[in-house]
Amino acid sequence: MIRRGAQRLGRFARREDGNPTIEFVIWFPFLFFFMYASFELSLMTMRHAMLERGLDIAVREIRLGTGEVPQHDDIKAAVCENAIVMPGCDENLQLEMRPTDMRDWRALPTRPDCTDRSEEARPLREFTPGTANELMLLRACLKVQPLSPASWLIDYMQTDGAGDVSIIVTSAFVQEPR
Repeated sequence: MIRRGAQRLGRFARREDGNPTIEFVIWFPFLFFFMYASFELSLMTMRHAMLERGLDIAVREIRLGTGEVPQHDDIKAAVCENAIVMPGCDENLQLEMRPTDMRDWRALPTRPDCTDRSEEARPLREFTPGTANELMLLRACLKVQPLSPASWLIDYMQTDGAGDVSIIVTSAFVQEPR
């Protein structure tokens, strides 16, 4: 009886039927992880490209406009209208615009003005429409929720207290004379 059990156990140990299953169990988590990370990275890249597109189209409308002074709400509506696939663009988009001298360059502050759902709402940092022939710098910051807040990819991105990721784009234009 013991001999018969040992024979069965020996035959079971020599079988090679389950080898592909073991390889699948070992490699599937790595493959799934890389597929998921690539999908999340492509989604963030697409959102950045769409926000940049929306801002570029809004700035183009300002440059080709009738000489009216652009207002914050109008620019924000134009950016959100032209930025496709942006969830919550109206609530999570923050614009910052200020004039700068072409001969005495002053860049925008290094820390962008973004919304943060974990903090109380605050007014605009600076949104100065500008005067004729003045170089204007315009920066848009959109907060989006990542697919998975626990992803290793999010560890390399700048997040706020609510776990949202900042997508920041900048553009410049000259305020045309009236």
